Amino acid sequence: MYVAIVQIPTGKKRSREEAIAAGKASAPMYLGMKGLIRKDYLNGEEGGGGVYVWESREAAEAWYNDDWWVMIEERFGVRPTLTCYDHYVTVDNAAGELRIDGQSIALTEVAAE
Repeated sequence: MYVAIVQIPTGKKRSREEAIAAGKASAPMYLGMKGLIRKDYLNGEEGGGGVYVWESREAAEAWYNDDWWVMIEERFGVRPTLTCYDHYVTVDNAAGELRIDGQSIALTEVAAE
């Protein structure tokens, strides 16, 4: 998997209500998007952004193209930052799972290593 972190430095934090409304407005663009596993919206003191989990680097690169940069700059009036990482291991406490490359593994496998 592949993780991309987008930061949009607007210089101000949206209210909770504004952040939720903006997320709900843009969510349809991401629902069912090929290669995108999950998007988490971010809201912070210096702006917003998102954490995207992709099936592959290729899927992420297909999205973060020249048109994407223009779209984000037009929407927010600033150039975003984009930082990407390979992603292999997830600890999911809500599900009580450890996943390697998206596949749940038994904790006994971890203890044996």
